[in-house]
Amino acid sequence: MVLTVEVLGVIEENAYFFIDDTTNHGFLIDPGAEAERLLKIIAEKNFTIEKILLTHGHFDHIGAVNEIQRVLKIPVCMSKSGNYYAKDSATNCSAFVGEAIVLDDVTCLEDDSEIILEANKNFGVKLIPAPGHTLDGAIYYSAREGVAFVGDTIFCGSYGRVDLPGGSYSALMKTIRERVLTLPGETILYTGHGSSTTVAAEKAMWN
Repeated sequence: MVLTVEVLGVIEENAYFFIDDTTNHGFLIDPGAEAERLLKIIAEKNFTIEKILLTHGHFDHIGAVNEIQRVLKIPVCMSKSGNYYAKDSATNCSAFVGEAIVLDDVTCLEDDSEIILEANKNFGVKLIPAPGHTLDGAIYYSAREGVAFVGDTIFCGSYGRVDLPGGSYSALMKTIRERVLTLPGETILYTGHGSSTTVAAEKAMWN
């Protein structure tokens, strides 16, 4: 199950619960704001969140991490370049919106890592490296469920900006063509902002 929660900090952003229906365990992806609200959802729905997964380290995707991690005492996972953003409020851009967010307890994972639930070894995601919008971009893909959490790599009919620290237009275009549009066409792309889309829909626009 995927539960989308649009949270509002400085800007609106999509946080996602990716939950195994069998065990009610799962992952929280990109909790960008409204920690109290997200924790309330977890309690009301009796979710057990095993890990927080971050598609990248921009402030609007990490704003609720510290509080949720403090309450749930769970790992926070990013790509291997994640600390470039997690440890620096300038590169994660929070310093420029009056927040100065720093994440102190982050696990940086290698490319193509498999992140599997403890409660169900058949449920998990693969970390696909996705540089371009940021250096640390990551896509969390589940072939079994046919979903990919793509952060700001690609949107419905658009893609993420490349003018912030670590951004690269050429790297982003390469990521989109080689690591997003090569996924099965029916894969649902859950984006960091706005509505979800599919690989087939985006491929039709890019060809």
